[in-house]
Amino acid sequence: VLLFDAAQGPQAQSLSVHEKAKQMENVKAIIPVLTKMDLPAARSMEVALSVSDLFDFDPDSIILSSARSRIGISEVLEAVCTGVPSPQPLPDDDGKTVRILIVDSWFEPLRGVVCLVQVLSGKIEEGSRVNIIEPHVKEAASDTSEGNAHVYNLKDHFSLQEIGLILPQRVRTGTLARGQMGYMIAGLRDPRQARPGTIMTTQKDLPTAVNMYLPQTCFRGSEGNAPSSVLYASVHPMEGDGFDELAAAVDRLALNDTGLEINKTSGNSNNDGGPYLGPGLRVGFQGLLHVEVFQQRLEDEHGLEALVTPPKVPYRVRYLESNSHKRPAGAPEVEIIEDLSRWPAPGVRFKVEEPYVDCRIIAPFHYAGNIMELISKKRGLKMETKPIDELTWLFTATLPWGEVVTSFFDELKNCSAGYASFDHKESDPLYREANLCKVEILLNSDLVEPLSFVCHKDVGQEQGRSVCKKLQSVLPRQQFVTVIQAKADSKIIASERIRAYRKDVLTTGGSKSVGGGDVSRKKKLLEKQKKGKKRQQASGKVSLSQAAFNSVIKRS
Repeated sequence: VLLFDAAQGPQAQSLSVHEKAKQMENVKAIIPVLTKMDLPAARSMEVALSVSDLFDFDPDSIILSSARSRIGISEVLEAVCTGVPSPQPLPDDDGKTVRILIVDSWFEPLRGVVCLVQVLSGKIEEGSRVNIIEPHVKEAASDTSEGNAHVYNLKDHFSLQEIGLILPQRVRTGTLARGQMGYMIAGLRDPRQARPGTIMTTQKDLPTAVNMYLPQTCFRGSEGNAPSSVLYASVHPMEGDGFDELAAAVDRLALNDTGLEINKTSGNSNNDGGPYLGPGLRVGFQGLLHVEVFQQRLEDEHGLEALVTPPKVPYRVRYLESNSHKRPAGAPEVEIIEDLSRWPAPGVRFKVEEPYVDCRIIAPFHYAGNIMELISKKRGLKMETKPIDELTWLFTATLPWGEVVTSFFDELKNCSAGYASFDHKESDPLYREANLCKVEILLNSDLVEPLSFVCHKDVGQEQGRSVCKKLQSVLPRQQFVTVIQAKADSKIIASERIRAYRKDVLTTGGSKSVGGGDVSRKKKLLEKQKKGKKRQQASGKVSLSQAAFNSVIKRS
């Protein structure tokens, strides 16, 4: 069922969902439904016509509905019953071997993981023991040889504690047969053990099921059942001794958020934050909104404030021959660099390629000028426009991924008064050559690698100056002078200073000043204070906040 808003019309996400649904083998029908038709601002007729043109639907097949006013509910259910075919048996179904598909799963504190399942073959009953099996990569319906047997682990077996239907409340039935969908509680403690798309079978049917057909579902990523992360960022505690507490809190969040991909980092080198951030977690997210939701949940549910670095972008570096800088023997000529501490040093000859994404934007036509200007500012390629209806346009362009993960979405919402919707996918080809440079941020001549960023050379000085000015306003004032510098290609391109707190050492108490009338005594005290400030500047440490990293993310 593909929903469309009768007031806003089709969104960019509607296009991506429709395309994915068309590519899924197990989707037999797509039912278009126009919802919120009872709103005063609804444009049911215009939106229905635009949906039929854009998605190639029959206008008469679009169902008008409203959940609030209970309009069209029975029509939607009737369309599902008549338009969606009944489940068909698998090609090699023998009527006995159990194969279960996990559609979704969630965590409950008292019962553990609850799985929403579909029985593909056989019959399951409470008390049976089940195993997870991983489909063979090259598996097909005709592959039944031992060389193509599926992968399983005999140690990971679970007992079916409760089975039933969802109507919509849970009704315990104790059994489910082929074609039925229901819930299953099997004593799992981590939802990542039961990701959508996981196939399970009973322990007694395991010898038979490992050589039988298992369908490739739309839930699977490129490798196994794990969903592929869209972007990665480092997460560090605000306090140096809070890493264990942060790691435990993130693990608890992952119980109800299987989209998180968590890896621990050491913090002993600059690529993990070095002396400024210390140890942290490398976390994979499903998108920019996922990052914001993760930070908010961490604060609301666990009372923790964490530092999230700017999203990491993988750049492809191709090294060129050079007489002055020889590459070590056996070193690769092409390298994917995500951690900017591995960026080639000045003087090394290389070419860099950055990833691109194909973007689609749907917005009211009277914001067209602002959106086209934003796309051009972000170095967009192949920009095209297409009217959807008399009020809405579709904008398509190819944009650098490094520009999209910074502040593109916020700027898009600002220039369209919040009406624009945005969607993206990997471009083909993914990497394109670009004239990029790495801009390093220094605090009191010390390199702060987590604040470094990569941008186009033409805007390097402008963005470096912008980051320095924002850091000047967000970094706390210290007892010593803080010098903020931006460096690119071994040259300082921007600099700002934060003045130190200064105590009037000539005042001993109240309004009484150092007396005697001799200026040498006053000069001696001022010189002593100056030396102390210099020592503090050499050994002092500037504390970083989330606002410091936001200044890099929103540098443009």
